Amino acid sequence: MPPVKPMLAKPIPAIPADGDLLFEPKWDGFRAIVFRDGDEIELGSRNERPLTRYFPEILPDLARSLPHRCVVDGELILATDGRLNFDGLQQRIHPAASRVEMLAEKTPASFVAFDLLAEGDDDLTGRPLAERRERLETALEGATPPVHLTPATKNRVLAQEWFERFEGAGLDGLIVKPLADPYVENKRVQLKVKHVRTADAVVAGYRMHKDGQGVGSLLLGLHDGDGILNHVGVAASFTAKRRAELLDELAPYRIEALDGHPWAHWARAEAHSSGRKPGGLSRWNANKDLSWEPLRCDLVAEVKYQSMLNGRFRATTRWITWRPDRTPESCGYDQLEEPTPVLLDEIFESSDR
Repeated sequence: MPPVKPMLAKPIPAIPADGDLLFEPKWDGFRAIVFRDGDEIELGSRNERPLTRYFPEILPDLARSLPHRCVVDGELILATDGRLNFDGLQQRIHPAASRVEMLAEKTPASFVAFDLLAEGDDDLTGRPLAERRERLETALEGATPPVHLTPATKNRVLAQEWFERFEGAGLDGLIVKPLADPYVENKRVQLKVKHVRTADAVVAGYRMHKDGQGVGSLLLGLHDGDGILNHVGVAASFTAKRRAELLDELAPYRIEALDGHPWAHWARAEAHSSGRKPGGLSRWNANKDLSWEPLRCDLVAEVKYQSMLNGRFRATTRWITWRPDRTPESCGYDQLEEPTPVLLDEIFESSDR
């Protein structure tokens, strides 16, 4: 019975060289555990909150494709033009029922299954993954889009190929699963290999840490082809010692007024309608303080990032070092590596070799 906390994965730098492992693409969507008992279907999220009301369009498809009584772990995804669209998926979480209904019709979601936790009266969580995967493949033999069985392989060469090629469809990397392991709720016993790159970005401002002691995050910018400095994300996750050091290091670059700052117009409330500028309201927490301190745009930082999404860093970046040898004007989008485009259909057609 819901809720069930999903099994999690911890990051590793590369595909392991040995071990009896199963490799799967890492999907960029909403983790969802499907609970089905006849006509009743519930979608549970990673944080145990129900997702059912936000994705009504997927329920009939799940009823057609899944066993009559089962619990299936997987991912809700949204595809646009053959690529994953995480921004569009986020828009599906909305309090208004009318908007949920409209988005369900205009941007329908898909479900990718990757584990079977229960079937009929059988609790499979204590069984090894090898057995659960075999049962999942049998259970989803008749599944049809938008319900999919995730590709999986034991072949490390093929897994490396997937890791390099599937990023072009918007996938995050690989999930690495020991075949002998049971399903363990809320524990990082699986592994994940994600794409990691570096970029040089302009540091145009910062936010104080929530405890008021030192710098919580650096606001990063990249120049586009017209020379406009675009806000592309933040660097964060500093130690308490480093937060205090950064406050001292940034002090000479602080400016008292926004006059002349490339983001000066963002001080106006109406500038935040797109939710993509510093100081705008948080989509997930309206009470969160997102105010920021502007800096003279002279500092360049090298940061570690995983991927880009609609011109922004997909997640919080990691600060590596200052780059006094780089000019702010040289920090543009042209330095970023673009993966070769791949359509999602090619991924679903992939099979173990």
